[in-house]
Amino acid sequence: MRFVDEVELLLISGKGGRGAVSFRREKFVPRGGPDGGDGGDGGSIVLVGDSGMQSLLDFKHLKTIRASDGEAGMSTNKDGKNGQDQVIRVPVGTMVFDAETGDLLADVTARGERIELLPGGKGGRGNSRFATSTNRVPTYAQPGLPGIELRARLELKLMADVGLLGFPNAGKSTLISCISAARPKIADYPFTTLVPNLGVVPYGENSFVVADIPGIIEGASEGVGLGIKFLKHVERTRILLHLVDFSDGSDPVGKYLALRKELSSFSEELAQKPERVVITKCDVTEVREALPEIRKRFKKEAKVKEVWAISSVIGEGLEELVRKTGELVMELRGEDEGE
Repeated sequence: MRFVDEVELLLISGKGGRGAVSFRREKFVPRGGPDGGDGGDGGSIVLVGDSGMQSLLDFKHLKTIRASDGEAGMSTNKDGKNGQDQVIRVPVGTMVFDAETGDLLADVTARGERIELLPGGKGGRGNSRFATSTNRVPTYAQPGLPGIELRARLELKLMADVGLLGFPNAGKSTLISCISAARPKIADYPFTTLVPNLGVVPYGENSFVVADIPGIIEGASEGVGLGIKFLKHVERTRILLHLVDFSDGSDPVGKYLALRKELSSFSEELAQKPERVVITKCDVTEVREALPEIRKRFKKEAKVKEVWAISSVIGEGLEELVRKTGELVMELRGEDEGE
């Protein structure tokens, strides 16, 4: 499935129906009083959060979404039917911007959340509404109000508790496949992961959601490589896990600091999120033997006090990683709920 996280659409709510100009026609009454009904309201454009959707792919080839118009009023004081709302189901995490001004108009952050984005036009009042003691036969009725047109940009930022970050081949996809039911593509070459993957990780009676973000390279915050396209998907996470692989002889502290630089360049707020450093592939002899010295270097050179070590291949350290991550997620959720 293709992953689409940004689309532009023309959204149009329905226009209101016209009020009716009508008079009662009764036997022996040459011209009865006014009985024109009101026009129906136009349908609204409504957003609903759908946790089953993970992409905006359904909207990729759509240009316009329109709600239906209200019907005109009728005689005998019958009102026209309201137009039908156009309900748009979107992934949780979808933000709607005015494409012309850039203003944020809506942010769908929960499953089942319902937001009326564009109300329909009000129906016009029929001539029976305008009868007075001095004007008993009004010949005027209101037209319905027009609907609202919006050139909208829909942008998806995935909702996850934990974001997995790391340079290509750091082991993010392998980890998420081991601790959740997610099954991302895994291979030993850069940019295997071309789309973010979400996995639900069981934790006691609870669970938390992990997002595997495609590998970031130096210069990503300036548009180099794939990382900049996906950095926004970790802006809503509670915790960042920085996965570092130095089984290839590279400098793990240097890799971490380079990744931190890209985060800070992209968003200082993102760079301030709680984080943990995770050394991967500790089943490799050279990695295991170097761990004590690497932990000292992280503490001294990067001011990182706690460094976790795992091997997704043999399962080492995974239970502890899930437990510690789960504890931190639950703690941060509690703080959010207490605000």
